[in-house]
Amino acid sequence: MIERIKMTTLNVSSGNCTLTEDFNILLPVTYGVVLVFGLPLNLIVMYVIVFRIKHWSPNTVYMINLTVCDTLYILTLPFLIYHAHKKYWPFSEVFCKLIRFLFYTNLYSSILFLTCISVHRYIVVCHPVRSMGLVNARRARYVSVLIWVVVLIFQAPVLYFTQMNNNRCLDTTAKDLFGHFLPYSSFISVSLFLIPFVLVIVCNSLIVRQLIQPNRVGGAISQRSKLKSAKMVAVVMLVFIICFVPYHFTRSLNHVFRHLKDFRRSLPKKMKQDQNAEEDKHLSTSETE
Repeated sequence: MIERIKMTTLNVSSGNCTLTEDFNILLPVTYGVVLVFGLPLNLIVMYVIVFRIKHWSPNTVYMINLTVCDTLYILTLPFLIYHAHKKYWPFSEVFCKLIRFLFYTNLYSSILFLTCISVHRYIVVCHPVRSMGLVNARRARYVSVLIWVVVLIFQAPVLYFTQMNNNRCLDTTAKDLFGHFLPYSSFISVSLFLIPFVLVIVCNSLIVRQLIQPNRVGGAISQRSKLKSAKMVAVVMLVFIICFVPYHFTRSLNHVFRHLKDFRRSLPKKMKQDQNAEEDKHLSTSETE
């Protein structure tokens, strides 16, 4: 049984090497594509919202916050691209902590603002009468402030967990802190990604169901509104599926394999401790007899 456990954990460790190598190759390429295309697009959107739109709707408030999140997120990528490619961090540990903090803060803020856009679109499309008194730009600003506060609080532990090791800016944490980091990371993934993602799926599914129903009012304006809502649903779902789902899936796999690898390393030590404890027990029993 013990040999079977050892063989299983060894196989997991071998798979982890391949996964880590692929992850390190894929990461700089992905970051590079996001940087090249994302930065100019976000700057254009920000310019249009700030200088071209005079009256802001709730959707506009969420969009400007989302654009700010994405822009700040993208500005951290050159440092992460260099680090992932060179496997070397030439800056200070404080700057390492700051970059990781900004990265995750803006990542999860983007997820929550996209969720707000989906919820807002659901209320407007599925409950148009209630939405007239329920949603407005002022309340959207309050929600935006709340999102920033919640994300900043939830991401504050990143400043503690992020450390440097052998001139590397660790994406997770040091080995001795990983046991505490894993439950924290799982909590963040569930609360700031999984739950919002489920909410987005539910809201957009209800929106699609509403859109395919026969039009009671008719007219070109109603059709344009349906088309606009359908485009928004498609954009939000594509962003989640392309940007956020693969990232969290591969990151979770990486954490699981690392946890199993640590378990494999600690298993012989634990078995030795149990063996010593058993021998001590037999010795004490013999001495008593």
